[in-house]
Amino acid sequence: MNLFELQANEFANRHIGPNELETKQMIKSIGLKSVDELIDKTIPESIRNRKEIDVTPAISEYDYLCTLKDIAAQNKVFKNYIGQGYYDTITPSVILRNVFENPGWYTQYTPYQAEISQGRLESLLNFQTAISDLTALPLANASLLDEGTAAAEAMAMFFNQKNKDHQHVTVPRFFVDDALFEQTRDILITRARPLGIELVFGQFAKSKIDASYFGAIVQYPDRHGNIPDYRAFINQVHDAGGFVVMATDLLALTLLIPPGELGADVAIGSAQRFGVPIGFGGPHAGFFAAKEEFKRAMPGRIIGVSVDAQDNRALRMALQTREQHIKREKATSNICTAQALLANMAAMYAVYHGPEGLKDIARRVSLLAQTLSMELEEMGYTNLNEYYFDTLRIRVNNSKKLREVAELRQINFCYFDQQHVGISLDETTTQNDIIGILSVFAESEGIDQVGATFNTDEHLNNIPSFLSRSSDFMTHPVFNTHHSETEMMRYMKKLENKDLSLNTSMISLGSCTMKLNAASELIPVSWPEFSKLHPFAPADQWKGYALIIKELESWLSKITGFVTTSLQPNSGAQGEYAGLLAIRRYHAARNENHRDAMLIPISAHGTNPASAVMAGMKVVVVKSDEDGHIDLEDLQTKAEQYKDSLAGLMVTYPSTHGVFEEDIRDICRIVHEHGGLVYMDGANMNAQVGLTSPGYIGADVCHLNLHKTFAIPHGGGGPGMGPICVNEKLAPYLPGHYTLAGSKAQGNNNHFSVETQNGFGSVSAAPFGSASILLISYAYIKMLGSEGITRATKYAILNANYMKVRLEKYFKILYTGTNGTCAHEFIVDLRPFKSAGVEAEDVAKRLIDYGFHAPTLSFPVPGTIMIEPTESEDKAELDRFCDAMISIYEEIKSIEEGKSDRVDNPLKNSPHTQQVICANEWRHPYSRESAAFPLSYVRENKFWPSVGRVNNTFGDRNLVCTCEPVSSYAEETPA
Repeated sequence: MNLFELQANEFANRHIGPNELETKQMIKSIGLKSVDELIDKTIPESIRNRKEIDVTPAISEYDYLCTLKDIAAQNKVFKNYIGQGYYDTITPSVILRNVFENPGWYTQYTPYQAEISQGRLESLLNFQTAISDLTALPLANASLLDEGTAAAEAMAMFFNQKNKDHQHVTVPRFFVDDALFEQTRDILITRARPLGIELVFGQFAKSKIDASYFGAIVQYPDRHGNIPDYRAFINQVHDAGGFVVMATDLLALTLLIPPGELGADVAIGSAQRFGVPIGFGGPHAGFFAAKEEFKRAMPGRIIGVSVDAQDNRALRMALQTREQHIKREKATSNICTAQALLANMAAMYAVYHGPEGLKDIARRVSLLAQTLSMELEEMGYTNLNEYYFDTLRIRVNNSKKLREVAELRQINFCYFDQQHVGISLDETTTQNDIIGILSVFAESEGIDQVGATFNTDEHLNNIPSFLSRSSDFMTHPVFNTHHSETEMMRYMKKLENKDLSLNTSMISLGSCTMKLNAASELIPVSWPEFSKLHPFAPADQWKGYALIIKELESWLSKITGFVTTSLQPNSGAQGEYAGLLAIRRYHAARNENHRDAMLIPISAHGTNPASAVMAGMKVVVVKSDEDGHIDLEDLQTKAEQYKDSLAGLMVTYPSTHGVFEEDIRDICRIVHEHGGLVYMDGANMNAQVGLTSPGYIGADVCHLNLHKTFAIPHGGGGPGMGPICVNEKLAPYLPGHYTLAGSKAQGNNNHFSVETQNGFGSVSAAPFGSASILLISYAYIKMLGSEGITRATKYAILNANYMKVRLEKYFKILYTGTNGTCAHEFIVDLRPFKSAGVEAEDVAKRLIDYGFHAPTLSFPVPGTIMIEPTESEDKAELDRFCDAMISIYEEIKSIEEGKSDRVDNPLKNSPHTQQVICANEWRHPYSRESAAFPLSYVRENKFWPSVGRVNNTFGDRNLVCTCEPVSSYAEETPA
């Protein structure tokens, strides 16, 4: 390459860890001559696509940011008063800089290793406490994907509470109030159909609820901005034996009687307006709060309080069955990804402002709304909302003229119909903005001058006294302490220091692909041209986004070997669900609605059977052989047995065991021959890109985890993205969205040209899911280019095989391909060490003392760890991890040989905290040095866990899921 070509391809060398010299050394260790020879030995020739993938040429990081600035300029950043669940907000700079833009927060993994996750666990506990307090319900989870899907989760939870046997549904009806947000209504329709739920739409005040209803949902305040009194309706539903979920607004709840005090069973909504940018629809933290009786049925993750080995307070994910996908086909939810990063931002917003600060913001917004209403009435307009918080519904003669004037002034309103306009104010609205709104209404009616009198006394006649909040909330000191920037900065840093993230060391999680999240990929996410766009803005205001969406869909389609892509699903599990719905719709269109049997290998990730059940399918388990591969004979038998009802097969490739199965084309053929379609789980796509593809292999649909293969950060447990890519058969059956009807975008068969998709509804609240983080994957592909993304795959496979070769001298490696190689991950069997009293968990916790997050523990095989280094780690880091594992092997050997005590040894007592190491007393037979600094490199960059091994059982027996009283934090006074 010449100098200019080198510059264009610079990002590949910054993203991929090993340099040329290290590559040669690693290949030599494996016993081969080149990376290409390794790839040829690893990927079966039958599925190897040797045609170079045609995506995009690589460009430098600087050129990319310049190019994206030009694209961003095509977006029009209007002042948005659209509302409908999305509001402009002010992200405090201290939170923007120290959380949102900080790799110490956005590169963390889901807190499965609680000992090195105490910072984000505390922040998520703060989130749960704020939600619980504001909704006046005792339990809240640590976030869901968005408001619409949270509503669907509540509906499904109620349905399952009242209908234990889905084959004999006795209480099928769910009431949906007409004033619910339309995007939520659409998701409820999508989710209800496969489960056989009968939705009944109407006005709550006129409804007649009887024993055939298992529940109901209402919006508070409603989609028009009105504040109804739902108490009589809630009592009516309860009298009939049903449950009520209220979709609500956190900022409004600082002034309004909360759902729990009104009698609601569940409250859901979005925490977006707590400092999280609109971002054209996401990511945002949905919230879910419920009564105590639902604690074992709630979807998602719940953070709880426990103790560690030294009886110190320690946090953890409580009642692990909340991750319902672990229950497989018995699951009532497939929730796997939360929105932890965004929940942490919302929690920090609540901590920074405190209860009084939040009430001040709410009063300010509502006071401006009241002023606007009065001034519009002076001009002859009518606000149809007698009571309201931030949203007016104004009757106009003709909204068309008003809209023309508004858009000339770069203002967006919500146009309910020709005679009714919605105006939703927010935290960013100023007195000057009110004058600007009044000017639009005046000009549309030919009025020359406008003015406004701003009442600054805080009396809000627009909030009804009978629904005004009197109860306190967020009284815990954490919400009443950190109100200066200095205090806030130090609090966030204190929490950050408790967590291991990618800026500390490698996180080698099999099937999770914790690769580099490059700064250049992330910087544009906070640019106002992307972060301030409303997802329901007119199409001519998001032409820059449209270009990115069109290109990204095209690239992902080419990478997967399919014809088109939907970017709407905002998690991998939701992508599974959307893909399965497409299969169901395909069969239904062919008058084969009876095809509902889904073959799923026993080794599949638990979300697979959970998603199938949610899509209304019957799970048929396929056996694995002794090598971990799909049992071809059993597959053939099951396909023939269910040939008349076969919907398809869900398969992960490379397999969940990290192997490219030789029979994959035959597997696809068998399913197709018996009338089914093949869904390929894209969790392991990082081993395919540029070398093979789901479409080339023979699948019909796959989902992609953009937070794995395509570099979106995991954010401590979310955000995630799960787009689905499909072939010609399934292209007409992708998710639609009501806001896109009639607005055909340019491009060939993009899913947002919704002529054929409108009837199929949406799977997430926003038309393009968590659109703002699509920029990250767009950047990843754009800067690596066609050659770079292929090279990344090769190095993911190289790094895994190098580590395998180093470790197989000491540990048994389960499942390899025909030539003895693995794909991008491999499984280390720790079961042989049980004879020494050592469990896989002991190895996982001991790795913390060496400065590493444990690999995936006991999945897919109990008693093992699954290691995936990714392409982003250099040889030195791979060697440090291997050295740690080899050192742990020697520690185990010392136990086996009787040199170390079977109970009191470094593995059983790990991880060792600084407090334990520095204590005056040390009673262990091994040294403090061997406990804390087992290898020399640890001294150079020691990461101290903030708590010892967490007692999970204690936390489940003593369930506490909100911030405890201050007394519980107090340390015992030394004697």
